Amino acid sequence: MIMNLFKPSGPDINEGVKKYRETEGAFLVDVRMPDEYAQGHIPGSINIPLNQIALVEGTIADKSAPVFVYCLSGGRSSRAAKFLEKIGYTDVTDLGGISGYTGPKEK
Repeated sequence: MIMNLFKPSGPDINEGVKKYRETEGAFLVDVRMPDEYAQGHIPGSINIPLNQIALVEGTIADKSAPVFVYCLSGGRSSRAAKFLEKIGYTDVTDLGGISGYTGPKEK
C-alpha cells in the first residue's frame, strides 16, 4: 500500500470551512493576531486573538452555537478549542491552520 507522506496531518481546513458554511448559526473564529488577520482571512470570520479568547463570551453568548476556530498552522486553534470547551462551549471544531486553505481570502 502506498501512503501519501506529503498529506498534512490534522484537520483539513478546506473541508472544515465547507462544513462551517453549511451549518446554520455557526461562527468562524480566527485566533491569530490582528496584524495576521489583516493580511488575509477567511470571509465571514471574526478575529478573537488567542491571548484574548476569554472575550469570546461577549461575542458568542450561546454556548451551544457551533464554533469553528482556525489560526496559521493549527497550534493556537487547538489551544483555543480546548479553552472554549473548558468554559462551556459544547460544539467546537478545530479547523487547523489557514496555511492549508485554498479558498478565497479577504483583507
